[in-house]
Amino acid sequence: MSVNVRRFTCTPEEVFTALADPWVFPTWVVGASRMRGADGRFPEPGSRLHHSIGIWPFVLNDETTVEEWDPPKRLVLHAKTRPVGTERVLIEVMPRGKGCLVRMEEYAITGIAARIPAVIADPILWVRNREALRRLEWVARGISRQKARSGS
Repeated sequence: MSVNVRRFTCTPEEVFTALADPWVFPTWVVGASRMRGADGRFPEPGSRLHHSIGIWPFVLNDETTVEEWDPPKRLVLHAKTRPVGTERVLIEVMPRGKGCLVRMEEYAITGIAARIPAVIADPILWVRNREALRRLEWVARGISRQKARSGS
């Protein structure tokens, strides 16, 4: 299991505004190359994101399902990453001063990825998710700036 923690300079609500927008998913998720669609009830539990992973021309269509949505505290996703398997991703957000602390946990549950020893898989996931959290903060801070400009 890979665990990353990062302090963000935006509010938990701004983080969850970013997480609630399916069209920014490939902006912050490392490896996601494009969005193909999202269920109309996204991000409710059971709803799905339809995305692609990889780099053209080696792109695979996949999906991610919301298991738990508890803004502005917790999001749990069940991600398919063919042909590797499926993963569970947990994002928890805790207020800290004027910003927040974001914790991201990811672990393989099925497929080839579940058979890779943690000593190999965890450092790779840690690097990937460090970048994902960095990108997620950029998206959330953009929302913060946009709100400030509009006066909301």
